[in-house]
Amino acid sequence: MAASKETKETGGKVPRFRSLEEEAEFWDAHSPLDYPDYWKEVKRVKVERPLDHILGVRLDAQVIGELADIARQKGIGPSTLARMWLMERLAQERESASQRTKASPRPAPQARPSPSG
Repeated sequence: MAASKETKETGGKVPRFRSLEEEAEFWDAHSPLDYPDYWKEVKRVKVERPLDHILGVRLDAQVIGELADIARQKGIGPSTLARMWLMERLAQERESASQRTKASPRPAPQARPSPSG
């Protein structure tokens, strides 16, 4: 098992790759089992199905192309990537709003004089 010896000699570190092609060549020649410390457990994300509502967003062709390119690199569709980004940003906004509320509580409302005098 040359890969196991190589792993022991290199300390089990996966090299940094300059391209997807270089990474593919590496994994074609090595087993992920030889690098147990490289992998980390991921938490499961529960997606409520079905997603009933659709939000139409107008984007120019260049933006859609960029979105599709990034999504392809991640192995997902452009709609999924856009939805993920929107959900991440909404979570950031909620967190930011929560911190603002904690930092500067609103003053208590003042009693107004009655219109009857």
